[in-house]
Amino acid sequence: MSHDMSHDQASYLELLARGAAAEAYDRPALLARAEGAGPEALAALEHAKRLALRVRAELAERRRREAELSALFETAHDLAGLRDLDAVLRAIVQRARSLLGTEVAYLCLNDPAAGDTYMRVTEGSVSARFQQLRLGMGEGLGGLVAQTARPYVTDSYFDDPRFQHTRTIDSGVRDEGLVAILGVPLMLGSQVIGVLFAADRHARVFEREQIALLGSFAAHAAVAIDTANLLGETRTALAELEKANEIIKEHSGAIERASDVHDRLTELVLRGGGVHDVASALSEVLDGTVEFAHPDAPSVTALELTGTEGRAKRHGEVWGAAVSAGGELLGALVLRGHPGLDPVDQRTLERAAMVTSLLLLARRSAGEAEQRVRGELLDDFLDAPDRDPRLLRERAVRLRADLDAPHVVLAARIDGPVPGTAGAPGATERETADRRRLWSAASHLAATGQGLAATRDGGTVLLLPLAPGDTAAELARRTAGQLGGALREPVTIGASTVIEAPAARPGAIAEAYAEARRCLDALRLLGRSGDGAAAQDLGFLGLLLADTRDIEGFVDRTIGEVVAYDLRRGTDLVRTLGAYFASGMSPARTKDELHVHVNTVAQRLERVARLLGPDWQSPARALEIQLALRLHAMSEAVVR
Repeated sequence: MSHDMSHDQASYLELLARGAAAEAYDRPALLARAEGAGPEALAALEHAKRLALRVRAELAERRRREAELSALFETAHDLAGLRDLDAVLRAIVQRARSLLGTEVAYLCLNDPAAGDTYMRVTEGSVSARFQQLRLGMGEGLGGLVAQTARPYVTDSYFDDPRFQHTRTIDSGVRDEGLVAILGVPLMLGSQVIGVLFAADRHARVFEREQIALLGSFAAHAAVAIDTANLLGETRTALAELEKANEIIKEHSGAIERASDVHDRLTELVLRGGGVHDVASALSEVLDGTVEFAHPDAPSVTALELTGTEGRAKRHGEVWGAAVSAGGELLGALVLRGHPGLDPVDQRTLERAAMVTSLLLLARRSAGEAEQRVRGELLDDFLDAPDRDPRLLRERAVRLRADLDAPHVVLAARIDGPVPGTAGAPGATERETADRRRLWSAASHLAATGQGLAATRDGGTVLLLPLAPGDTAAELARRTAGQLGGALREPVTIGASTVIEAPAARPGAIAEAYAEARRCLDALRLLGRSGDGAAAQDLGFLGLLLADTRDIEGFVDRTIGEVVAYDLRRGTDLVRTLGAYFASGMSPARTKDELHVHVNTVAQRLERVARLLGPDWQSPARALEIQLALRLHAMSEAVVR
């Protein structure tokens, strides 16, 4: 009896088309066997059956995945329209219960302040105790999920020894009658913000696909919770994908910019470009304004780049990376107009700062020869002042130093142990290194300021031009700040009086240097390390230190206001001051000396205080005032 095999095999396609149950696929083979089909035919039908069942299973799996994805998409779409956090949380547990078909669903949120997890929303729960549970980190299934940030599942909670069972939690779970529980973490980045649960009151095995499904839903739910907490702005799964895509694009753009700037910087170094060329190239690549700033610039000071080891640092809307070498801060690359600098662009800024430091070092090496020439010229001024002034002036002109203009001699020293003093091991080597660093920084400062610098007597001597309106004391203080900032160590500076035209009087430079050194030693003795001053800043001590012995200037600075007041008003404040000090600063004895009423003495002394300042009777001021009165009296006697 013949059998139509093609008809039987086609019946499997019909079964697939109408979605028949799995048991229906046995019928074609049974009919063929009943009709007397041979072994080959039966084997072929069995093979076709297996293929059809496989196709059926794959179609069922695809339909299931499509249904799940559709449900997730609809859930994300629904959550996107929510604004109220409570509504978001209720929707989350409702969807979780619906998607997995469980009897109960509930959600716990982390309490960072208390360090535990608390029940926030339940769906299908009937126990008040269960609805008010709090789980410590690691307690119960939910506490373990919150602590480890991993999903956990049990088909029989009370028989599962993996969880830390506590009386409170077990009582709540028992009241609710829960048996099978699945918990997945709600994650924001690497942070767990809560746990989402699905549970049944009977034993149930949650399949791997169901765990993954609830985890996917939890990801959407976490985004929705974050959205509700952050001003109600909703994010959907699609928006998250778009955001991720934007991040990838931005990252790719940053890598391309880094590659571009690497090529540009390499070309700059090869063709001998400068610091400003680096800043210009970086401005184009980073889409901002980049400039090289010196160590004492306000932007560099605000960034506090000391100790950052070349790392980019942000201050407000400004980014900066230190340009340093050998522990010395040479400046910084400062970026404006691009506050949102990603890590790749930060590394680009740091690499550009490194290239800048190499360029500066190369320039410094080339300039050290010129610095040595400047030092030799200053040495000649100090050691051989009788040389032909014309030749000295010509050498200075070649170095772009105008020695026919007013200059000041500065003696500088790094504040530390007195040279040669025995101390910690390696003290001598440190002193040598400090002198070398100080000379390097001072030479750079002198070269940029059209001056001269040389090492001498354990420190450095500088000959710097004096700008109009500037004073020797101001120049000393400014230079101490500049050198101290560059070396990141206190530098003390003593200044001479002004030399009007050093080229015309070469011998005056050696005399001024001796005066500057005496001022430097006085500053250290007075405990003013790291400061800068001229002799005129030190009162009568400066009068003793200065070669000029500017007595009139000292008297004018000390009691000039009182003398001028007497001349304008015809008063007798100077004589009153002399009698006051001669009487041991006693108003009663002063009035006897002057033959006036004690109130008159008090009024005159009050006027003196307004002219000289409230501290005029302090020991230091009183001593200077008495010395100035004596010198004033002597000068008056000479005039008469």
